[in-house]
Amino acid sequence: MPSARVRTLASLRKALVGLETMSAPDSGRALLGHAEVDAVLKGGLARGALHEVFAEGRFSATATGFVAGLARRAADRRALLWIRQDFAAREAGDLAMTGFAELGLDPRRIVVVRAKDAEMVLRIAADGVACRGVGAVIAEMWGETRAFDLVASRKLTLASNASGIPCLTLRLAASPRTSTAETRWIVRAAHSPPTAPWEAWGEPVFDAALVRNRHGSTGQWIMKWKCDECLFSESAISQPAPHPQPVAAAPANRSDQARAVPQRQAG
Repeated sequence: MPSARVRTLASLRKALVGLETMSAPDSGRALLGHAEVDAVLKGGLARGALHEVFAEGRFSATATGFVAGLARRAADRRALLWIRQDFAAREAGDLAMTGFAELGLDPRRIVVVRAKDAEMVLRIAADGVACRGVGAVIAEMWGETRAFDLVASRKLTLASNASGIPCLTLRLAASPRTSTAETRWIVRAAHSPPTAPWEAWGEPVFDAALVRNRHGSTGQWIMKWKCDECLFSESAISQPAPHPQPVAAAPANRSDQARAVPQRQAG
């Protein structure tokens, strides 16, 4: 009969074998927080891949906030490398670190690099994706450009696959083209009512259309960004109220009927 010590050792060995054969959680995807979107993306946004975000119309600020949220989820708490074309700053304004802080991002972990043209943006992005010291790379380009073609997108995809660092391209005033992107989003602003009477606006809400998904279906959702938790969540579509904020009362000493102003007759 084996002793109690031998039986214990055998039980521990069996438990260790079971732990070693268990499948580790998939660290190659980042959960966004929106249950339906995460399900369509097969477990979240792929980290080692290229993703595209387009602004619909003049919603450049909306697309900027959306891509910042995606990058924050993918990078976790590591640094973000944000590469901007100079012309984007002239057309859409500079990036505000106070705005990133309001979104829940740490401005101290955001490195902004300005490039003179789209070609330089892509070269810096390729180098940044190969650097394992960052959590995500955002390449922001303005307008239609021949530099970001199928060859350039494939180069970024291969570099991202090798390093496991996601590359997100922010395309403003541009139309989608053929690329090797894992996902492609078209974003515009959605109604965001204030949650308190003293607030001028509510939490950031995006009308996000996933128009390309290499490993799943597409769709369109209303996605709310929760600044405190730094994740997306579901948001129901609601019609804006005619007067969402209290209005000033009429003066007490004013008559109900305004005096008629005499009209001068031409003749």
